[in-house]
Amino acid sequence: MGDGYKKRVHLIDEIRGILIIYVVLYHLLYDVSQIFWVGSIDWMYSPWMNILRNTMTGTLIVISGISCEFSRNNGKRGLKIFGIGMILTVITALFIPSELIVFGILHFFGISILIYTLLRYILAKVPILPGIIGSIYLYFSTYHLYEGYIGIIAKIPVTLPEQIKNYKIFYPIGFPVEGVYSADYYPLIPWIFLLFAGTFLGRYIRRGNLPAIAYKEHSKSLSVIGRHTLFIYLIHQPLIYGILYILYNIK
Repeated sequence: MGDGYKKRVHLIDEIRGILIIYVVLYHLLYDVSQIFWVGSIDWMYSPWMNILRNTMTGTLIVISGISCEFSRNNGKRGLKIFGIGMILTVITALFIPSELIVFGILHFFGISILIYTLLRYILAKVPILPGIIGSIYLYFSTYHLYEGYIGIIAKIPVTLPEQIKNYKIFYPIGFPVEGVYSADYYPLIPWIFLLFAGTFLGRYIRRGNLPAIAYKEHSKSLSVIGRHTLFIYLIHQPLIYGILYILYNIK
């Protein structure tokens, strides 16, 4: 198949539908335990739950990278998502300052898509398989940058000038900055490397190389949900918050 292959991959829509359902359920439990203080849910912060959260979020980021290869205007899409992220920053600052989102998942998606747009023609020169392997390697090797080291097997300390901790612009990149905290935090490093991995995978998928089962719709409900993940992401928190507020505050 050629690069112009445009057949819809319903399996990706369905996987995205499962992922956004997970996000909604996770935020429901988070709001119950952390905002309304109904009761502590200790297993939410267990090692296995952290692995699950990173796996689900990482998969969503990879799929976003795949979508970059099918989008007609990544620049416009990136600006739109980042703009929505900034609106969430303002809303949380005004109404829920304890849950302020400085650089959350939408900020990450917006900026990383814009970065990919700038680097697209350079990345296009990298073969698909080395691109996927290299991106995954960079993700795992820089995963602990915020904690002050890099590396997969050996922990290689990263010594940064103290001045960096005084400049908030470094926070979105993945460096710790004094006095900055985000309730939802997905820095460019390491997560952008998963998005890059998705773009290489997307290039492969555009050629129509997936098995026939990937193009068949297995669950119409999941497929529809998966095609509207951004809308669901935007409305689910206000709905959850409103319902919980009514349940626990109105007597």
